[in-house]
Amino acid sequence: TPQNAGVAVVLLQKSKRTTHVFKMLKHSVAIVAIAASAAFTAPRSLPMRTAAMKFSAADAELVPRDVLFGNPEYAAPSVTPDGSKLAYLKPVDGVLNAWVRSAAGGDDRVVTEDTYRGIRQIFWAEDSKTLLYLQDDGGDENFHLFAVDVSKEGSKARDLTPFDGAKAQNVITNKRFPDELLVAVNARDKAQFDMYRVQLESGAIELDTENPGGIVGWGSEDESFEVREGIRVNPDSSKTVLVRDSPKSEWRDLAVFPYGEEGGMVDFCGDGEHALMTSSVGRETTALTKVKLSDGSTTEVIAFNDKADCGGIMLDEDTKEVRAVSFNYARTERTFFDEELKGHFDRLEGMGPDKAEVSLVSKTRDEATWVVSFRRDDGPTEYSLYDTASHKLTPLFVSQPALSDYKFAHMEDVRIQARDGLELVAYLTRAKADTPTPLVLCVHGGPWARDFWGFNSAAQWFANRGYACLQVNYRGSSGYGKSFLHKGDKEWGVGAMQHDLTDAVKWAVDQGIADPENVCIYGGSYGGYACLAGLTFTPDLYKCGVDIVGPSNIKTLLDSIPPYWGPLRNDMLKKIGDVDEDKAFNEKISPLYHVDAIKAPLLIGQGANDPRVKQAEADQIAFSMADKGIPVEYVLYPDEGHGWARPPNRIDFNGRTELF
Repeated sequence: TPQNAGVAVVLLQKSKRTTHVFKMLKHSVAIVAIAASAAFTAPRSLPMRTAAMKFSAADAELVPRDVLFGNPEYAAPSVTPDGSKLAYLKPVDGVLNAWVRSAAGGDDRVVTEDTYRGIRQIFWAEDSKTLLYLQDDGGDENFHLFAVDVSKEGSKARDLTPFDGAKAQNVITNKRFPDELLVAVNARDKAQFDMYRVQLESGAIELDTENPGGIVGWGSEDESFEVREGIRVNPDSSKTVLVRDSPKSEWRDLAVFPYGEEGGMVDFCGDGEHALMTSSVGRETTALTKVKLSDGSTTEVIAFNDKADCGGIMLDEDTKEVRAVSFNYARTERTFFDEELKGHFDRLEGMGPDKAEVSLVSKTRDEATWVVSFRRDDGPTEYSLYDTASHKLTPLFVSQPALSDYKFAHMEDVRIQARDGLELVAYLTRAKADTPTPLVLCVHGGPWARDFWGFNSAAQWFANRGYACLQVNYRGSSGYGKSFLHKGDKEWGVGAMQHDLTDAVKWAVDQGIADPENVCIYGGSYGGYACLAGLTFTPDLYKCGVDIVGPSNIKTLLDSIPPYWGPLRNDMLKKIGDVDEDKAFNEKISPLYHVDAIKAPLLIGQGANDPRVKQAEADQIAFSMADKGIPVEYVLYPDEGHGWARPPNRIDFNGRTELF
């Protein structure tokens, strides 16, 4: 049963547009049951679960939701640059906080005092004594940068960016300047991020570089720690990489990427005359290249993959020589330019769990000690300390040790052919391989993002309950090259992006994986939109749908985005379609205008503080369905934003999803 005891029930009735709120506990969830006045007497016939839809343990023990969706016991380990200390996240009274211990261990102590939302990202300053973290307020995404001096026991966290209503991002540290950092904040203008310089000891903050207009990301040069690079999104949706020779110099264009091309700057090279960049110009996927700072001309193509864009890039911190580049079509692959580094990774792959993916999470400045992770598809992530001299691997901790008590399914990477022949990479996690089962099509958000291989709590939850879970990297997903990305342009809702999802369901049925009578579409953000689109534009395909923070009207979505998304708005219009000028097109692709077509039950979850997809997006489709006598279940969390950050809310909503 749902786990939040204090609830507020809001009944919105067609006859009276009034809201009756029963008194609730301080941190309760508001369950919004929206219905026409006659909805409580079943105004329409709804599909009922068949026997096949009953929860099944799939020959494995049922995994409790709090084990799958609760806080990790340990997360985000990070070693100080000098190797003296290790920080990590661990719950205190159910809330994630930052902990610190010496390198030897045994003296672990908590250094933050969050009592409600939890801290989710930590990192060290270069002085090896200041722990930094970002925190917002109730999911509003106006993150502030906080610092704790862990060298002083009892030291309190200080807000380094104390600007009301502003957001901090783009934090840069530098080992040559260990007592300061750079951070972008939209304090002067909510639509523009300027770069500020912060002195860690005093907390003094001053404007370093004012945004000349349209800059959405900043970079610094290592030797001087001066802001010398920015990336600007132009009104025509092209992107320009700008550089300057010093803070007193004028900005100049280094490279321009027309709309449809992808790329950006990686770093300045050690010789002071070149820069490393990624670029798709002249090829299908992004390649890592070296260019001249004087004119932007390419002098070398260093690495590329015909099927996947450049991923992580490892550089020598002093010389800026490329050591490794990763690519990910279905699984992580690396191209090495440093044989010693390759030897470490080859060795680690043989020391970890079978078929696990190895990642370098953190390292000391001298690279003597690494923190590495081993990511599996059927169990929790394991963290270890690796001594690069002795090659000794010392287990550190397991992220969620309670998961080790249960059996989980493997995640298969599969290929699906869309109706036009396009190959789609997808991930399948299923309860049983010998018989068709109910299917949950789990659609990723973005949409300019992608799913990856590895342990996925939602996929394992569905599989453990007897479902197959299919996650598809539909056209428009990122990482597969510029053509694949832009094949999603103007294809929302009734176009090829949604057709890819329909084709994926057909594939799962044809392969004997899915029961065609029992298919659910589930997703968050764009995935929530895809759910609404699936129920309105292909109403006979799905038995039910779960929409989490999904937009229902694309025009009102774009009209309510945060001010700092302003430079990206034209780019979104090019990718989605011009819903500003073409009212008919907006109505064509927006599920709000097609609710009459909905046949299957719908569950909506929304965060009241969501800055991306405002509460109005959920309200308006729920009200519309209520006015038309179409039942819908709507759950509103007053202390959440774009998704569920707090485990009690995450567990609660998933409990309601199971009951639904």
